[in-house]
Amino acid sequence: MQAMSRKNPGFSLTEVLLAVGTLAVGMVFVAGVFPAAILLNTQAAERTIAATVADEAFAKVRIIAANPNWRIRAGDFAVNQLDDFELLVNTIRGAPIDPDEFIYPSADIPRTSRQYCWSALCRWLDPDPASRSVQVTVFVSRRSNGPRAYWNAATMAADAVRPMPFRVPFTSFAGNELDLDASYNTLINDGYIIADHASGRLYRVLERVGTTIRLDNDWQGGIGGGYVWVVPPPDDGGRAPCIAVYQRVVEF
Repeated sequence: MQAMSRKNPGFSLTEVLLAVGTLAVGMVFVAGVFPAAILLNTQAAERTIAATVADEAFAKVRIIAANPNWRIRAGDFAVNQLDDFELLVNTIRGAPIDPDEFIYPSADIPRTSRQYCWSALCRWLDPDPASRSVQVTVFVSRRSNGPRAYWNAATMAADAVRPMPFRVPFTSFAGNELDLDASYNTLINDGYIIADHASGRLYRVLERVGTTIRLDNDWQGGIGGGYVWVVPPPDDGGRAPCIAVYQRVVEF
């Protein structure tokens, strides 16, 4: 008796091509998700670290301001304007404070292993000489261990070794738009956070076109020109080093 053979045609070339094409399209979408996921994960991790850095920064500001060797009082600086905390300390102390005080973490580990730093601006809230309430604005940034130069508010030049706030002049405003001084307009870009020199109010930059920046809220500063504080990118370019900005009222 002859055995019955079974027909097994397999897959046609068309079916194989359709399957491969579908798989390829799916892989393209999956591959496109990974960079965005990595970016969001990095940003979330940095914001978590930034909050910890800010907590340490506010504690250090309070401790340094109360140090009897260079005690800072509210009356040591002007009312209703921002002042660089490090410059205040150096002026009163008469000698530069250890730069490592502004690098995170404070643990005794190699300097090259510490990837974050902070800077602070102070604003005396009350003209009463007895007042101790100071608005402290802390900028948390990532730092580079390479030979990079950052803008320095003390010298008005790009000679700082770590990111720090720099005072940028503006000439006029209308609504939520500021016209920056043309000499410094490239120091502020989309997504940056700026602080009004007079009020300490924070704004996020939505867009910069030429010398004009558009903010997330209408400008509440004074009439005419003035200054804003920002952490600029390194002098040789690159992404914005500032991760986050925090504000608290501290008793000096």
